[in-house]
Amino acid sequence: MPPIKYSPTPEDGLNVNPKWWRSLLGVGMVLTLVLAACQSNTGTDESVPPNATTEETPEPDATTDEGGTGVEGEIFVSGSSTVEPITNEVARAFAAANSGFQYTVEGPGTGDGFALFCNGETDISDASRAISEEEIAACADNGVEYVELLVAYDGLSVITSAENAEVSCLSFLDLYALLGPESEGFDNWSDAIDLAAELESELGDEFGALNAPYPDAELVITAPGEESGTYDSFVEIVFGDIAEARGTEEVARIDYQSSPNDNTILENIAGSPSSLGWVGLAFAAGAEGVASIEIDGGDGCVAPSEATVADESYPISRPLFIYPSLAAVEANPAVAPFVDYYVSEGLALAGEVGYVPLTEEQAQATADAWEGR
Repeated sequence: MPPIKYSPTPEDGLNVNPKWWRSLLGVGMVLTLVLAACQSNTGTDESVPPNATTEETPEPDATTDEGGTGVEGEIFVSGSSTVEPITNEVARAFAAANSGFQYTVEGPGTGDGFALFCNGETDISDASRAISEEEIAACADNGVEYVELLVAYDGLSVITSAENAEVSCLSFLDLYALLGPESEGFDNWSDAIDLAAELESELGDEFGALNAPYPDAELVITAPGEESGTYDSFVEIVFGDIAEARGTEEVARIDYQSSPNDNTILENIAGSPSSLGWVGLAFAAGAEGVASIEIDGGDGCVAPSEATVADESYPISRPLFIYPSLAAVEANPAVAPFVDYYVSEGLALAGEVGYVPLTEEQAQATADAWEGR
């Protein structure tokens, strides 16, 4: 049976952006802790957004197995650190009604997660972008079939220190000049002024208006690395068309501090008065010492928020997915009941950990994709 994929359409209101360094060193430690941690995830995980609710999630109304005695078994989920808090919250709520259910959810990054998943090592892969052609081929080579399920929306926030009052809005042209592949070696914000002017002369304001001159201040960049779906989504959305027009590679500059952990990025951004980087909207919202920058993708400056992501006026937004393995569904009796709960009651929990929940129509499309597997 070939992979079953839910392919959102424009009618669904989706902006899908299809397109890996952490090894398995941490998995052994995680698995030794799972018996103690999986029954009650208290929100101490570093990947939980700083604005996530701390209220107790109500227990599901009923167990989900046919016998009514509770689902038993253990699942292993890996992948996006952005989707990790959602899956953790859903798993915690599901475990509350099923005492025999155990889970491990980790977030090394979307690419690393798919590497494990396509090797048959995980039951479900969390992803902050759609599976890439290379990953589809890797899964096919190993006989791993799956279903793609949209679970929430997230925006990507471009951030700086709250002390940086000189920067309030940046366009895609500005971001390419500061963070793109042609900006390597720029140590000061003002180093990007000449490149920005060249971009404006060549491309006009199709990708937003320039906000140069930039501050005469050290440019200190911390952002996700290539193993992260947050990186993939950012460079594709922001740099893709500009890189094509310039004949350059669709990548960010390599000379910056990268981290797979969003909270590490936030700490570094807050620690430098002239910093620049990007993280998921849910992590940036309400983070201490950090300011989100408005973004102009060609239609004026728009601030990132749940409302602007939901109405698609904010130009750097993305869908979030889970990928259950169909082999795991057959072999592991805990997987199907868990995903059943995830695509029904669980989808609403995305809002409780700071993400943008699906509309009723989008949620129904996800349920239909799972049912049609």
